[in-house]
Amino acid sequence: MRQPLACSGVNASSATDADQLAISAIRALSIDAVERADSGHPGAPMGLAPLAYVLFTRHLKHNPANPGWIDRDRFVLSAGHASMLLYSLLHLTGYELSIEDLKDFRQLESRTPGHPESFATPGVETTTGPLGQGVANAVGFALAEKLVAARFNQPDEDPVIDHRTWVIASDGDLMEGVASEACSIAGQLALDNLVVIWDDNSVTLDGPANWSFDVEDVVKRFDAYGWRTLEIADGNDVAEIDRVLGEAAQSDGRPTFVRLVTTIGFGAPTKAGTNKAHGSPLGAEEAAAAKEAYGWTHEPFVVPDEVYEAADQRERGAAAESAWDERYQAFESTHPDLAEELERAMAGELAEDWDEGLPEFEDGHTEATRQSSGAVIQRLAAAVPELIGGSADLAGSNKTTIENSAAVTRELCAARNLNFGVREHAMAGMANGMLLHGGLRPFVGTFLTFSDYMRGSIRLAALSGLGVIFVFTHDSIGLGEDGPTHQSVEHLAALRAIPNLRVIRPADARETVGAWIEAIQRTDGPTALARRRQGVPVLPGSDASQVALGGYALNAVDDPDLVLVGTGSEVQHCVEAARILAEEDDLAVRVVSLPCMEALSDGDEDYADELLGAGDVPVLSVEAGVSFGWERWADDHVAMDDFGASAPGEVLMEEFGFTGQAVAEAARELLDDWEDED
Repeated sequence: MRQPLACSGVNASSATDADQLAISAIRALSIDAVERADSGHPGAPMGLAPLAYVLFTRHLKHNPANPGWIDRDRFVLSAGHASMLLYSLLHLTGYELSIEDLKDFRQLESRTPGHPESFATPGVETTTGPLGQGVANAVGFALAEKLVAARFNQPDEDPVIDHRTWVIASDGDLMEGVASEACSIAGQLALDNLVVIWDDNSVTLDGPANWSFDVEDVVKRFDAYGWRTLEIADGNDVAEIDRVLGEAAQSDGRPTFVRLVTTIGFGAPTKAGTNKAHGSPLGAEEAAAAKEAYGWTHEPFVVPDEVYEAADQRERGAAAESAWDERYQAFESTHPDLAEELERAMAGELAEDWDEGLPEFEDGHTEATRQSSGAVIQRLAAAVPELIGGSADLAGSNKTTIENSAAVTRELCAARNLNFGVREHAMAGMANGMLLHGGLRPFVGTFLTFSDYMRGSIRLAALSGLGVIFVFTHDSIGLGEDGPTHQSVEHLAALRAIPNLRVIRPADARETVGAWIEAIQRTDGPTALARRRQGVPVLPGSDASQVALGGYALNAVDDPDLVLVGTGSEVQHCVEAARILAEEDDLAVRVVSLPCMEALSDGDEDYADELLGAGDVPVLSVEAGVSFGWERWADDHVAMDDFGASAPGEVLMEEFGFTGQAVAEAARELLDDWEDED
């Protein structure tokens, strides 16, 4: 266990009395909030207080009076369990976060939730919870800054986009694969505007970190990633912290990794340096003893005026933003069109007439919906210059390449294609960060089955209301010979289970256009587009504009005997089955395309009821995925409630019952059962 160097927790020769008191205040507030909530993580804030105080008061470029200032530095607490560290800092440095908010830590509808949430608290840049996510988001922030700067900064002029991203990461963050993936990309792209500070406190929740994390040399790992590595041997040495952070802020052409040695639960007499300080309140006796070690004599949540005076960053922040305003005014005067574009892009607004010139398709035209999607991307890229995207080493299959642009490299940031490599989870986490940074509309692609590797990041996008577009192809057993490992079966249902995620599976090229229109307009949550590898015909009656409804009838049948409802490539089999049933059984069959269950569910209930027969006629669903979830919409299902096999796609579709004839036979059986029940 590392022992503190001084009971004040600060190298006294390098900090004023007010600095020492402010650092103690961060620790005390963190202790108080956790004790009051009887829940939380006090240890990391107690160990990190000197580092965080120096960063927020001497190095971070921010303005508490304007948390959304375009050119602020971004700070990410990837160790989100240490949230009281951030909340204490935001309160003390002048953000709109009151002492009452701190008292409400972890309470219902408070502005201080258990882990930082970007939509809940001013000054919180991203929602961090699962470890590693914040690191991936931060790499996205840093990459976004590079891309936006490359578009708007002008040669031989003062830059209007010129900021850094700072991260505090824990042992757990660095164990998670998503962080490793993201840091590898950051090194590949030489993101020299990124600083990750590792809180090396040798403790995890279960016990000493060396139980699970002592073989690898973390610093050498980051050396191997292509990062500059620095170290601070004593997390209480303010002078050394100040010096190293100053060095980190000066680019050497690489991202920077700082190893910071701290004592978790610093000052607590029996719990410091142990896992007992990690994830639960200290208890009244231990909390009082820790405060005594700091020389803190104030009642809970009482902060003396001299602390506020020392910590308040509003004046420094206003000066920094004012200096930037002068640069921006010069930029706006010289480049008014660019300034207007920058403001529009940072506000997340689309340009006028962005949807003009989208491709149109004739009935019967046959192509894969992934191919149609690629064509839509080209038209959108011309009209939405902030659109940027890439794939997890599958761009050729996903059709996600923007054809008139190069790929982003460490030498070239004025490009729009991102080569993420085989790093699906980092790709999704970075996309969230790029969206949060502002100025970009990211889309990212892979096979639908690999959405499993992205699920944590997709969920956080949905939780945070981020309009990231996830582009999935090879969306069923129809992909064929690669076999069941690559054939998505349960993935559509699994994605549909995520609140606030819209899953759109277009039936043909027309609906693919409509799917992209909905995705690009959506700003309150993410969209997943699921598209097919094999060709499908453009169906009579399909309509891009109807995708917004979630579902609609392809044919005009006012009083149907049966409703067939499908998604994606299976809608064509519904159309064929309806023809067979009309010719052979004299049945009136309504065919419904249901590209987006969430949109239909969120829309007019009467419309949905009328569309699907209001329970008066049998409804058969047809989708090459598990039937789970379809019980809301249909009475029986042609589904894929098992894994696939390795064979040509069309062979598999016939083998598992996804043909017009097989659907017609399933419909007859449903009708027989329906009539027997009557």
